[in-house]
Amino acid sequence: MMSSRMHELASSLGCSTYDQLHGWSVSNLDEFWTQATDFLGVRWIERPTSSLSNRRTHGATWFPAGALNYTEAILAHAESMPDRIAVIERGQTRSGTQLSWSELSDQVRRCASGLRRLGVKRGDRVAAYAPNVVETLVASLATAQLGAIWSSCAPEFGPRAVIDRLGQFEPTVLLHIDGYRYGHKVIDRTADVATIVSGLPTLRTTIALSYLGSGEDQWSDLMSSPPLDDFEPVGFTDPIYVLYSSGTTGLPKPIVHSHVGITVEHTVALALHMDLGPDDRFFWFSTTGWMMWNLLVSGLLVGSSIVLFDGDPSHPDLGTLWTVANETETTVFGASAGFFMNCRKADLHPDRGSIRLVGSTGAPLPREGFDWIDAVMGGIPVNSTSGGTDVCSSFVGWNPMTRVVPGEITGPMLGRAVVAFDSEGSVCDVGVQGELVVTTPMPSMPLGFLGDDDGSRYRNTYFTQYPGVWTQGDWITFTPNGGCVISGRSDATLNRGGVRLGSSDFYAVVEGLSEVVDSLVVHVDDAGRDDLYLFVVLSPGLDLDEELEGRIRRELRTSLSPRHVPDVMAAVPAVPRTLSGKKLEVPVKKILSGSDAARVTSNESLSDPRSIDWYVDFAHRQGVDQG
Repeated sequence: MMSSRMHELASSLGCSTYDQLHGWSVSNLDEFWTQATDFLGVRWIERPTSSLSNRRTHGATWFPAGALNYTEAILAHAESMPDRIAVIERGQTRSGTQLSWSELSDQVRRCASGLRRLGVKRGDRVAAYAPNVVETLVASLATAQLGAIWSSCAPEFGPRAVIDRLGQFEPTVLLHIDGYRYGHKVIDRTADVATIVSGLPTLRTTIALSYLGSGEDQWSDLMSSPPLDDFEPVGFTDPIYVLYSSGTTGLPKPIVHSHVGITVEHTVALALHMDLGPDDRFFWFSTTGWMMWNLLVSGLLVGSSIVLFDGDPSHPDLGTLWTVANETETTVFGASAGFFMNCRKADLHPDRGSIRLVGSTGAPLPREGFDWIDAVMGGIPVNSTSGGTDVCSSFVGWNPMTRVVPGEITGPMLGRAVVAFDSEGSVCDVGVQGELVVTTPMPSMPLGFLGDDDGSRYRNTYFTQYPGVWTQGDWITFTPNGGCVISGRSDATLNRGGVRLGSSDFYAVVEGLSEVVDSLVVHVDDAGRDDLYLFVVLSPGLDLDEELEGRIRRELRTSLSPRHVPDVMAAVPAVPRTLSGKKLEVPVKKILSGSDAARVTSNESLSDPRSIDWYVDFAHRQGVDQG
């Protein structure tokens, strides 16, 4: 077993195994976070009086009286290694580039100066409709330098999806691009940007970035100011950015993350659990609309170089990301479980290059995925991890002190008590599936949701199923090895290509068409399947012909994103609903996965008990065995 900073910390605390270290970290929560932040050298502008004022999962106050700045902590590395590479950018829209630490520091501080010239100050809101490129990174760090709040949407999102998110954020400044290339396709976003801007009445300023080369460019003017040397000291209750839930049950929830909480959480997770440091190059494929982009950026906190990629990961073939990893000398490479399973299906044999750790998230990675990575990467460990946008981190994942068991996530991460609860709120036995819950607070648990002034929406989302205990909405089973297996979502969230998709986004577009009366969307992603189903109830007398199906697909692609286009579309007589009118997304998914309808639905709870029959027959016609 390799030596690591986690080994060093464990040794300093008298712990010889990970189980001992994890147990100590949970039992001594305040002391653990104090020891970990001191050990890793978290840079405080004003040192906190303690790490944790109480152990309440809901409402904990972290690092009271402490203040720091995320960007100051990152750019401090420019002092010790100014000429080393900090950022490498690759993509399909323009030629690649890279920045040294000193160049990154200069650009961020110039951007902060430019934003301040535009009137941005502490607590103001800056948004981006931009891809995973240097300018987006620089703008996000400059925003944090000022103590302002950041939020971004990937340019693959259509105007409706962007306005649904940023409309709640209410930004005063928007950075946007003119378009981009996705593989061989050229995507012009000029008209969409105009729609987005008109839908955000709080905007004072827009900053155009000529990424595709067809639109106006205002980036150079923004960067023309002299570098700003000041870093705003911010505390735990100050937000750093707002991320968004998938929007399953309505508008996406705008999740407010703590400046201090994110800085500490990401430093500990990356430095200890991935053993990332200045000798590493960190590359995790993501868009700016997924929390993994935020985690990737935080690789800079621990002095690692980061690799940014924008484009189609399967163009010209599935070897693209592996080639980028090899050319950039990536040491830690991550992507979605679906990507790795597709590589396996294509019988890909990529060059390992400098990779020492492979990361997988976004969906459970099957045993076959572990085996394929092991075979082609020469036995390096797999960091299969599970967390969420909710905490912008992981609950369970790899650690360098424990052997990886193929098909399993290594176990709970430090400083969090993760257990499986049954329906009564009791801890499940080993081998028994239950709800993933967290019974201790984490620094990156949200400050709350925007617009939720009394906190009721936040409480109802995470703390009502088991009062006072965080419930994530995943099924988890702990194994005799001490590891765990995530079986998927226990709610109706869709997950495709490592990105969560909200069913309400689908319904807003599909049911906005005059031909569609009702609809239901489910994603089946087990047993090697990755199928997105869209069922539509059409107006009387209409058929789902080729023309109508094509129109629905185009609407989903242009209004939302290519990931929202279904694999299978079918016209149905009815959408099954509960007596209260809720669509039965999860039961239908389970039926299509092979569950017996009688076990996943109750006729007494359906507004029309016969409405489920069509889906049972459909599953039979698809060759699904139902037990």
